Amino acid sequence: MNAFPIRHILFDLGGTLMHARGDWHPIHKSADQALADTLRAHDIELDSKVFRAHLRQYYERRDKDFEETTYHFVLRELLRELGYIEVTESILRSALDAMYTITQSNWGLEEDALATLQKLKSENYHLGIFSNAGDDQDVQKLVGNFGIRPYFDFVLTSAASYYRKPHPRAFEIALAQWNITPEEAVMIGDSLQADIDGAKNLGMQTIWIMRRAQFTADEKQRAQPHFEMHSFDELLPILESIGVK
Repeated sequence: MNAFPIRHILFDLGGTLMHARGDWHPIHKSADQALADTLRAHDIELDSKVFRAHLRQYYERRDKDFEETTYHFVLRELLRELGYIEVTESILRSALDAMYTITQSNWGLEEDALATLQKLKSENYHLGIFSNAGDDQDVQKLVGNFGIRPYFDFVLTSAASYYRKPHPRAFEIALAQWNITPEEAVMIGDSLQADIDGAKNLGMQTIWIMRRAQFTADEKQRAQPHFEMHSFDELLPILESIGVK
C-alpha cells in the first residue's frame, strides 16, 4: 500500500481518454489543405506539403529536448521564411482553426471514459489532464466538446506550459495545481516514455493503459509501469490496491 493517501489522478488525453477514429494520413492531408486554403483567402500562398514537411522538422526538435514550440509559432516561422513578414494573429488563428476542425473530427471519447470519470468524481477524487499538444486551444475545445471538462480540476497542455512529458517540469506544473508532492498522485497514460517514464522518474505512481499503446517488449521491460490495464473497468481495483481508498 502506498505511504500516501492518493486522491489525485493525472490523465493523459490522446490514446488514454480519447482515441483516433481512423487513419491519420487522409485526415492530415485534408487538414493541411484546409489551412492552406484559409491562408490563400488572405492572399498567402503556402503549399500544404511544405507545411507538413516543416512540421516534421518541428517534431524532430521537440522530441529531443521535450520543450514545446506551438503550431502557432511554427506556422509564423514558416511564413516568414516564405516572405510573409506581417501576418496578423487573427489570420494565423483562423488558419489553424480550419486545420483543427478537420483533425478534431477524427478524435472520439473512449466508450468507458465518461462513466469512469463520473464514478471517480462521485468518490471525490481530484482529476487533472496534461496533454502533449502543439496547440492549447485545440485541446481545450476537444475536452469541451466531449463534455468532460466538469470532471477535471484543470486541463493543461505542453503548448501552454512549454514543457512536454516526460520532462519533469511538465509533471511539476501539473502537481503544483494541487499543491501536492509526486508521491500523492498517480499518472494514467498510454505512452511508456512520456507518461510512465516521466511520472516514475519524479516519484509518482503509474498506471499504463495498454489498449492504444504502441510499444516493443524492450520498451516495456525498461519502463516497468507500476500497474497495467486494458480498459478503465480495471481502474478502481488498481487504485484500491495502492491505497487510494
